[in-house]
Amino acid sequence: MAAPFQNYSGGTFLTDLVTRPEFLAYVQEEVYNQCAWIQSGVVTRNSALDCSAGGTRVRVPFFQPMVENEEVIESNATWGTSGEGYLTPGKITADEQIMTILHRGGAYAADDLSRLGSGADPMAAIRSYLAKCILKLRTTTLLAQMEGLFGTALADNVLDASISTAGALEANFLSASNVVKTQALLGERGDDLTTIAMHSNVAYYLRTVGALTFSTSPVVSGGDLIWGGGGINLQSTEVAFFMGLRVVIDDLLKPTINAGGADQYPVLLMGGGSVAEGVQRAFKTEADRNILSQQDVLSWTHDYGFHVFGTSYTNAADNPTNTVLGTAGNWKCVYGAVGTGNEGDGSKLVPVAKLIVNSPLAANV
Repeated sequence: MAAPFQNYSGGTFLTDLVTRPEFLAYVQEEVYNQCAWIQSGVVTRNSALDCSAGGTRVRVPFFQPMVENEEVIESNATWGTSGEGYLTPGKITADEQIMTILHRGGAYAADDLSRLGSGADPMAAIRSYLAKCILKLRTTTLLAQMEGLFGTALADNVLDASISTAGALEANFLSASNVVKTQALLGERGDDLTTIAMHSNVAYYLRTVGALTFSTSPVVSGGDLIWGGGGINLQSTEVAFFMGLRVVIDDLLKPTINAGGADQYPVLLMGGGSVAEGVQRAFKTEADRNILSQQDVLSWTHDYGFHVFGTSYTNAADNPTNTVLGTAGNWKCVYGAVGTGNEGDGSKLVPVAKLIVNSPLAANV
């Protein structure tokens, strides 16, 4: 018979789980495996952006895209741009991009009475949800930064096919036509976009369309297209690809709510590796016991940053909040800067674009 008052030293305690490398690796792996942004290839780890030696921001030097130049060679002493009978050397200019370091963390605690009163272990539940919570927080930060970038730096990469007033029609919904128009904003680089991310209300509309077939009645030139049910793809439970783009469904891509009008949903089109992640200090978890309050405490910290190559953080303040990240005036596009010869084309070199649409499944249409 077990001794009723014995504390078995071989038992498992909170600190045994949280501070063990296996638990930390488990949380990191879950964040990686559950993150559609990582799995799609949009977000990639880039050690060149690491800042383990210290600092508050990472400066990334780069060469501006070079301007093409050629001259007509003639057999005289006055040919060429110089007018002196020789080829005039061109130049390439350098600039820098800035990634700001974010210091984020959180903590959870549960006292003994919460466990005794509920008959369950709150800390065990917290540990099981930790990866999902961190994933949601990281995605919220990424989307805030993207919102800031599209405000000014990449404003030319935005297509608004939506309306804010009531009465949205098919032309305002996500369609092949609107996707192609968004790709066209990047010119010949539109094919660099490989992933399309959207709210579930937009994705479910695609499922509806994919489950229908159409025919013309009568089948003559000028005949109206009539949609009918019972057609193709009725067994599909997900939209994996649309217009050749891998689909990411994330309800953190929240719409602008227009009561009495039509809700407007952001849809992001992004290229592989368009968002790089740099780390200053790896994700870390710690646990402790507060004997005075009779609480178990779990904390986590992460020091990292997201960077879209071709853009730069311009605010003098370091360690910005999501609100600061989402402010348009805190970003600039450094590709195609004045004096490079590529003025006006810089945003086309950045493989991210934004399409704004309505959805017939929205609360306000």
